[in-house]
Amino acid sequence: MSDSRPEGAVESLLHEDRTFAPSAEFAAQANAQPSIYAEANADPVAWWTEQANTLTWDTPFTKSLTWDLPFATWFEDGTLNASVNCLDRHVDAGRGDKVAFHWIGEPEDDTRTITYSDLLAMVSQAANALEALGVEAGDRIAIYMPMIPEAVAAMLACARVGAPHSVIFGGFSADAIADRVNDADCSIVITADGGYRRGAAAGLKQQVDDALKSCPQVRNVLVVRRTGQEVNWQEGRDLWWHEYVETQPANHAAKSFPAEHPLYIMYTSGTTASPKGIFHSTGGYLTHVSTTHRYIFDVKPETDICWTAADIGWVTGHSYIVYGPLTNGVTQIMYEGTPDAGGRDRWWRIIEEYKATILYTAPTTIRTFMKWGDEHPASHDLSSLRLLGSVGEPINPEAWIWYRSTIGGDRCPIVDTWWQTETGGIMMTPLPGITAPKPGAAMTPFPGISIDVVDNEGISVAKGEGGFLVVNAPWPGMLRGIWGDPERYHETYWSRFEGRYFAGDGAKRDDDGDIWVLGRVDDVMNVSGHRLSTAEVEHAIVGHDDVAEAAVVGASDDTTGQAVVAFVTLKSGKEVDANSEAEAAVIASIRNHVAVSISPIAKPRQIILTPDLPKTRSGKIMRRLLRDVAEHRALGDVTTLTDPTVVAMIDALMAAHASDDD
Repeated sequence: MSDSRPEGAVESLLHEDRTFAPSAEFAAQANAQPSIYAEANADPVAWWTEQANTLTWDTPFTKSLTWDLPFATWFEDGTLNASVNCLDRHVDAGRGDKVAFHWIGEPEDDTRTITYSDLLAMVSQAANALEALGVEAGDRIAIYMPMIPEAVAAMLACARVGAPHSVIFGGFSADAIADRVNDADCSIVITADGGYRRGAAAGLKQQVDDALKSCPQVRNVLVVRRTGQEVNWQEGRDLWWHEYVETQPANHAAKSFPAEHPLYIMYTSGTTASPKGIFHSTGGYLTHVSTTHRYIFDVKPETDICWTAADIGWVTGHSYIVYGPLTNGVTQIMYEGTPDAGGRDRWWRIIEEYKATILYTAPTTIRTFMKWGDEHPASHDLSSLRLLGSVGEPINPEAWIWYRSTIGGDRCPIVDTWWQTETGGIMMTPLPGITAPKPGAAMTPFPGISIDVVDNEGISVAKGEGGFLVVNAPWPGMLRGIWGDPERYHETYWSRFEGRYFAGDGAKRDDDGDIWVLGRVDDVMNVSGHRLSTAEVEHAIVGHDDVAEAAVVGASDDTTGQAVVAFVTLKSGKEVDANSEAEAAVIASIRNHVAVSISPIAKPRQIILTPDLPKTRSGKIMRRLLRDVAEHRALGDVTTLTDPTVVAMIDALMAAHASDDD
């Protein structure tokens, strides 16, 4: 790129020209037809109003959007109940016997089948229990649970009584729990004795007990008995779910709440300051997640078996396990365990047994399956699948191709979705019956959403250039603020580009005008004056035939300012001995592959071959810790990692290797 490139822009170097159009059969039956873009974008507010009217409203709304930068309200004079929209309306329509969840525990043969009527009864009992404990509309409730049906019931019970829930991921420490409970001023905590993780019962109640030593406002703790392990007990505060909740009446008269009533608070991960509680309201959020789920996943409630392989502790679980799918009345798979619990083919056994039709998961998990080898999915019948989805971070093209061919049998469309905790629902994606996606590209905004890629001055970049991802106009599922801190909300999201939401992500517009997300702008390296995205370099590395997974960070360099350091995991059967000629040859081959795929500028200064990468239990690679390793700094907090020993192993590997400079 010439020196005339926009100041601060991310350079766009990687090119991908392959496209995969949907089959004529899929396109003909798709929920979204080509006219949807023109209809939605001609008058987005009117189109979203039409989508909102697919929900059940107790008081019909007359106002669609009120926009007072940076605060928006949607459908504000209407009233509804999120739980009723997820459950009661399906039961009332005679669909109570339809399966809501095929639940699968980590231990083999630990399963439950829960219909919509069953789930409504569970939610009603939990709502009655909360009210008996004095919970009123507006009170906040914390949920710290494994992936069990009671977790969904707890969320919907909170919604039913108008108590915003704050679900805390089950891998967080006592300190992290306390921070979130205190920031939201929660009065009730719902948890379990423990959950299963890699074959062992991991404690949850003990973490809550430790956290609540600094949370005096918490009155009660409801505890689900999941593992049967011993727990400490505080009489008068702690209550067993099976004794207190399951003895309540199985019917409950739901209350109606204004559309802008807060539905939940979710704390974003990785914050180094005080907890940042993103909160979403009810009517607009339900509209957004119900609509995106219906069109993007092309769901057919009568026949589809949907599996969003995520945890309810993250926004993906909120939007595309609980609220989106249940408003649409679909049947889902909910799995408690890790991908390799009971064997590396566990997922494929589940898909084969339950005839899953839709799978939505993270690129990190896809690359893990690639690393384990094709023989595991190949040994099972995956022909029931008809659509695949990707979420959480940009997916590299080679993982996309593997996902389509090995899991999807070269017949399943892939929807590679970009969105955030803050956006509530999906913002950019291919539409499966319309788009001919490129591997790794988010492609275009969802109908009714206005997104741009701009330079440092807020001017749209030209085709072939990179910049910053912004949203130009309000959307129904948008965050309504940071809990208790409206000034921080404005400063964090609306001050960088006047009148526009800044996502914090870099992006590029390719030569066709399609959008590629390049990851957080914090993950941009400045190498000899070139601003390179770590995501693009990672994509190039994983395109090498021997590579399963890679994480790239920038490290200080006296000559170039920053240098590229790559941590690479090889595919099963491709591993080499440390400090061998074979290792040197693989490293040289990877570096040359990056030079050819992107540019010699992007060649890693150093490549560390490692058996694994540091990942959270949600599957995200902790690049922050890898930056610590690359900069030879003391390691940060590792408590949320699946395997905390991985970072120390990588640190030792790096110390044992000299620089791989040319």
